[in-house]
Amino acid sequence: MNILLVSDDKEFEQKLKEKLVFLRKDDSVSVFDGDLCGADVVLVHDNIDLIKTFRENKDLCIIFVASSYSSGLILDAVDAGADDFILADAQDFEFVIRIVNNMKYYCVKRTVMRDAKLLSDEYSGFYRHEFCKPLIKNFKSGVFMALTPCDKVSFSVEAFSNAVKSALRIGDIALMGVGANFYVFLPETDFNGAVSVFNKINSVLEIRAGLADISSSDYEQEALNALAEAAGGQYVFTEVKESTLDEWLLDAPQGGYKLFRKIFNAKMEKVIAPVFYRLQKSYEEKLFETEIEQYTNSDQCLFRLKNKYGESCLRIIYPGFSKIKIYIDYEGLDSPENREISLQLDKVTQKELIGIIESFIEEFRKCYQ
Repeated sequence: MNILLVSDDKEFEQKLKEKLVFLRKDDSVSVFDGDLCGADVVLVHDNIDLIKTFRENKDLCIIFVASSYSSGLILDAVDAGADDFILADAQDFEFVIRIVNNMKYYCVKRTVMRDAKLLSDEYSGFYRHEFCKPLIKNFKSGVFMALTPCDKVSFSVEAFSNAVKSALRIGDIALMGVGANFYVFLPETDFNGAVSVFNKINSVLEIRAGLADISSSDYEQEALNALAEAAGGQYVFTEVKESTLDEWLLDAPQGGYKLFRKIFNAKMEKVIAPVFYRLQKSYEEKLFETEIEQYTNSDQCLFRLKNKYGESCLRIIYPGFSKIKIYIDYEGLDSPENREISLQLDKVTQKELIGIIESFIEEFRKCYQ
């Protein structure tokens, strides 16, 4: 490890050199003479402008050494590009510990950057498709997204790449997909979190997407199938198994209606509540100046839209053993807008409910916007 000392105070440079006597035998310490000369760590004494100059070299570890502390000094050093901060009168062992710890971090960073160059596509910066499953195989949960820009959108690979990366968190993985598609994997994220990421990307560049849970053995193909169904600016999600409500009633007791109803309500919340929540989050940024309210309780499931022009309400209730009822009401309007939909329990899937609610939202737009 090569350590370089930079200071306008020659006496301090010598003191600093003495503080580093406990470094390893193979480590070298030298004084700056105008050349970085292969330095790994640079200790910059009281000169923030020099930090900005040295920061052009991304491989350097820069530690700012300050003679005294003042308000905002640490932030100024970090903004200039410093990796760490230490006071000039700190103990010898603290200097050594700071340097060693920073070098450990930089060794890991260099390894990651090297691997990223080997794994990634040079134009987009996304991981290449052949590394898709190896990168994901060790994760236990998460959402896999297949996405593509809408046909009418004019875009460059760089613009699309930037739009996707700006919406992702540390730990999320962006990959090249098959054909003209791209992939995003969101570890330990549910569908609601994935919809939020979709909306962020879609607000910058109009896309369409298919979402699948990685617990499926063929999540990539499921996401691509869902993508094929998605319209411009929208997403379609799949699940490992799209259970219907009549299948969920098999464990309900025969003849005990109250207990039957309690079990039924608990399971309805697992089907309807996630759909309502996802659609609320998806349309909050699309329906301007419109309040969206949704909830599910033991009496009903409600999805309400309201703005200065009017109010619409979609209610789902369970009147008996064989079916559910969906009531759609528009404030101050007569039929055919107001209507009732009856669904057999074997038809109640999340996909079916999404279709009904999105039709309801589209009608609200036409009536009140």
